[in-house]
Order: sequence, then C-alpha cells, then structure tokens
Amino acid sequence: MRSKTSDARLINLFLDMLAAEQGAGDNTLDAYRGDLTDFQGFLAGSDKGFADVETEALRDYLADLDSRGFKSTTVARRLSALRHLFRFLLNERIRSDDPAAILSGPKRGRGLPKVLSISDVDRMLTRARELTQAPEASALQRLRALRLHCLLEVLYATGLRVSELVALPRSAAQRDIRMIVVRGKGDKERLVPLNEASRQAMADYLAATDALKTEKKKNAANSKWLFPSFGESGHLTRQHFARDLKDLAAAAGLAPRLVSPHVLRHAFASHLLHNGADLRIVQTLLGHTDISTTQIYTHVVEERLKSLVRDLHPLAEK
Repeated sequence: MRSKTSDARLINLFLDMLAAEQGAGDNTLDAYRGDLTDFQGFLAGSDKGFADVETEALRDYLADLDSRGFKSTTVARRLSALRHLFRFLLNERIRSDDPAAILSGPKRGRGLPKVLSISDVDRMLTRARELTQAPEASALQRLRALRLHCLLEVLYATGLRVSELVALPRSAAQRDIRMIVVRGKGDKERLVPLNEASRQAMADYLAATDALKTEKKKNAANSKWLFPSFGESGHLTRQHFARDLKDLAAAAGLAPRLVSPHVLRHAFASHLLHNGADLRIVQTLLGHTDISTTQIYTHVVEERLKSLVRDLHPLAEK
C-alpha cells in the first residue's frame, strides 16, 4: 500500500522546483497545487500513487473531470499540470516512465479575448470621473471613488496584470514620474510608461487620502502600498477591485459579465495594435515572455486590414 503522505510530498517537491528553477509566482503555484491535489483525491481510493500510477488511471481521471461537467479548457489545464508533474518525476528518477506522455487532451480552439471598444472604455472612465464629483458623497465615499478612477486609469494606460496593479507601491505615484517599474511573473521587472491622465488620477487619489482626517487615513498614509487595505496582503485585493469594476460597468450601462480587470488589459493591447503599435512593443508592455502569447491580439489588426481593403480597394463592391 502506498504512503498517504507520499503524494503530498511529491507535490511540494514539484512546486519547489517550479518556484526555484522557473520563477513561478504564487498564483501559478496555487493553480498547480489545486489541480494536482484534485488528482491526488481521485487516487485516494486506489492503491496507486504518483510514483506508480499508470496511464489508464490518468484516462479515467480525465473522464471523471468530463463527467463532473468541467469545461474543456479546465480539463486541458489539469492535463498540462499532470504532464509537467510526471516529466519532473521522470527527470528526478522517481519514476522510470511518463504515464502522461501519450495522453491527448480535449480538442479546443484558442478563443479570442473579450475586448471592449474604445467607446465602452470611455464610458467607464467618464462614469468613474462623475462618481468622484458626486456632491452628496461623504469624504470616505469620494476617496473610494477616486481610488476606483485611479485604478481604471492606470490599468487602461498600462495594461498591467491585476495582481501587478493592486500591488503597486506608493512610490509609483511620485510627482512627475513618467515610468514605473513593475514586478511581474517570475519576479521579472519591466518599465511601463504612464500617461497624463493616469498620473493626474494618482495625484488626486493621494491628495484625498492624505486629506482624510481619520485613523484609517493615518494607517493608509503610512502604508508602502498605493492602494492599501487592512487585509492580510496589506493592499487592495484583486477580488475587491473586480467587484468594484463590475459595479462601475453596470453604472456605465455595460453588461457586468463582459467586464473584468483582465478584459481591460485586453482592451489596452488591442487598442494599441488597432492604432498601429508594433507587436513587439505591446509584448514588452504586457510583460509576455513569448511573442506567441501576444499574437492572439493580432486578430484586431487583421480585422482592420480587411476593412481597409473592403472600403478602399478600387475593385471592392460598393
């Protein structure tokens, strides 16, 4: 019989390798842990573990995921996690074979990202500004409105990942700063430029933070974070911002289900490409290691070229 703790130990060894050798961030490690723990639970009733499980059991697990109603994208991600795990076990000589090597995942096309139009983003920015000027709002309500407006302006101006955005240091809003240093996936740093609107939004938000004469204000002013909170992380959470963004979308007349921080990141990239930005520049701004990750946005350019040919070609049908 296998040890009940052996699989948990192998998961930890695998995650340690990802963190040390590949610079995997906390979110990536959490995702791998969740996927592999689910597979560990699936094997709990058998006498096999990660070190000796066979390919047929992996097929049974994928079938089980399908029967539980998981989407093909989730099944494909779980299979990817298993492939990485068993490749690691093979390299570490914990196994002499790779039971996941011959498995094929669910067939799926690579979906295009949801993208808001420029006018949609403008409606959200306009509504966010209006909320900062509501005459009936208390000082605290106005501060929260300024924070949301600042978050939105900075996100659309930079295309930051939401985890990068909420964890910006207070120093990012220094006076006259034109570029900010962002620490992204794998602890890699990159420079991202700020536009005038985002700098002004940060200045207005910080001024309101410093002016609020409450105990909460004092703690916030002493925080190293640009968007402090009293939670464990010390800064605003991704989930909190996502909820506020959906409320703002509804207030702006947009469907909340279509709006998220990641959709705003998509909008940033797509709108830049639509206006002629170089794909390599967009790759750098987004912090993508591989250009193929950025190429998903080229559908925007393709649609623009099709419309140009349709509208301007002398032999096009009128």
